[in-house]
Amino acid sequence: MACFIVPAAEAIVTTIAAKVIEKKELSSAPAAEAYEETAVSAPKTSFARKLKWLRNLLWGGCALLAFEHVWHGEVVPWFPFLTAAADAADRAEMLHEMATVGVCMALIVTAVWGVMVGVSVLLEKKSQRSAQANEK
Repeated sequence: MACFIVPAAEAIVTTIAAKVIEKKELSSAPAAEAYEETAVSAPKTSFARKLKWLRNLLWGGCALLAFEHVWHGEVVPWFPFLTAAADAADRAEMLHEMATVGVCMALIVTAVWGVMVGVSVLLEKKSQRSAQANEK
């Protein structure tokens, strides 16, 4: 009914956090570039970019789920927008679904993103080691 609201809330927070972190990374970029010139460097992915991966996963999933709920008539273009919010008994069921299914979906997407970031870090470390070996 409204399980997509939980990942949508996480997507909103992630979008804001990515913008703030990206702004901070860009403002500190000149100091980082001066440091990297002296050290052996391999391509590194910024944390803001990795956070954008999570943002994209969450927004994509929310869009698909919202479309599915519109398709099944659970989301309508008039107030209260969610058909389950009109009745108190349905509202309790909707909140339970958000607390169980919505939270699980958000956690699973975040866990998948965590694995993606872990693999990315491992590949960056491998690239760094091979760049150091080639320099010697």
